[in-house]
This record gives sequence, C-alpha cells and structure tokens, in this order.
Amino acid sequence: MAEFVTLETSDDHPGVGTILLNRPPMNALNRQVQSELAAAAEEATRRDDIKAVVVYGGPKVLAAGADIKEMNDMTYAEMSKVAGRLQSALGSIADIPKPTVAAITGYALGGGLEVALGADRRIAGDNAKLGVPEILLGVIPGGGGTQRLARLVGPSKAKDLIFTGRFVGAEEALAIGLVDEVVAPDDVYDAALTWAGQFRNAATIALAAGKKAVDQGLGVDLTTGLKIEEQLFAALFATEDRVIGMTSFVENGPGKAEFTGK
Repeated sequence: MAEFVTLETSDDHPGVGTILLNRPPMNALNRQVQSELAAAAEEATRRDDIKAVVVYGGPKVLAAGADIKEMNDMTYAEMSKVAGRLQSALGSIADIPKPTVAAITGYALGGGLEVALGADRRIAGDNAKLGVPEILLGVIPGGGGTQRLARLVGPSKAKDLIFTGRFVGAEEALAIGLVDEVVAPDDVYDAALTWAGQFRNAATIALAAGKKAVDQGLGVDLTTGLKIEEQLFAALFATEDRVIGMTSFVENGPGKAEFTGK
C-alpha cells in the first residue's frame, strides 16, 4: 500500500483516475514519493477501467519540489547513479498512453512543475505559482524540466525561467502557454475531472495513437514524424473501434459510436 501517492477512482466520475500526491505539508518529492508516483502511473496505464488521468496534490499545493534535505549530502558519484531514475519517475505521467491533466493549486515548483509538464494539459488556480528555481540551489532542473519546458513554451521563455529561477503567476503562465486554463482555486480539481471525463467513452486505442504521434513527432524531423503518423493511422484499421466508429458514422452520423476499446 503506497503511503504518499495513490491512484483513486470515483463512481461520480467513471473512467477517470486521480493520481493524488499527499505528503504534507508541501508534497516534497523524495525518493519514496518518486517511486510511488512511477508505480501509480504504471497502474493507471495498465487498468482498462481508467480512460484518463488527473494529477492532483490537494487544495493547497501540487508539489513544491524535490526533497532538498535528501539531496544535500549527495556526491556526484551518488547522484549519477540515481539521476536517471529521478528523471524517469518525475516524467512518468508522460508515459501514460491516455489523456492526462495536471490540476495545479498553490505551488508547482521544481520537481512539482516537472510532474505537471508530463501531463497533456495543465489547469491552474488563479493563485498558483509555478517555476523551476533549481538555479538558486546551484543546479538545473533534472526531472525533465529543461526539455519539456522548452518544448512547451519555447527556448527563450524556458531559459528565462531556468536562468532566473523566478516564480510565474497563473496569468503569466497562461499567456506563455505554461498552463492551458486558469480557474478559481476551488474549481481546479472539478475542472480537471470535467476535462478528463469527456474521454470515458472515447476510442482509447486511437487516443493513445494520437498522443504517441504528437509526442514522438516532436523529437524528429517532419518527414520522420509523418512516417510515424502514417504507421499509427494505418494500424488503427486493425481495431474494432475503427469499424464501430466508421459504421456508426455512415449509419447514424457523427458522435454516436459506442466504442469498446479494442
């Protein structure tokens, strides 16, 4: 039984799983939390009853970064052995082949923001503060922040945040594309559940293919990206959902298909 990170479902929101971070007071991401986060992401991937995932840290904070006390006395030799595991764990949300959304209340800093960067969408409260302040500790983001942040907001804006370590408020985060939606703090989780809930009856294999095409395509040239799309598109013609979707469209019009996820 995980102590700090759980995967929860509710009858009120069928098909949606919530990965909940709960290590008071600030959800510091120590090695145990990292391990439990990776396990929760793997479980969300495996479970057929979960069609989309919300990542949430509770009403006060998503996560205020890694556990610096745990890192303080580590040597280069020690960190070089675990840095890859840290990066993989904080980026594990990106490995879920389903729609994911980070519900950000309060602080999402350092590793906390890196967790959110792995989601497909980010919804923030208007009181949220986001940033990668690792430079103030004499290091750089090591959980995927330099790469995912630059791909999301562009290299210039990413460098500004990485170089200065400054915090970004919700409105600036929205303006630069760091978050996709800003709502009242009390509405953040419900807004994330609503977004995730729209996929509970969707064609799950096609969703996974669309996500894979975009994510893999971002790392290659256009010609290679188009080949990735071509192969994923053609492969969907081997699925039951493709037959169901197209038959339903021909017979009943758009938006009425009842997919099976096969």
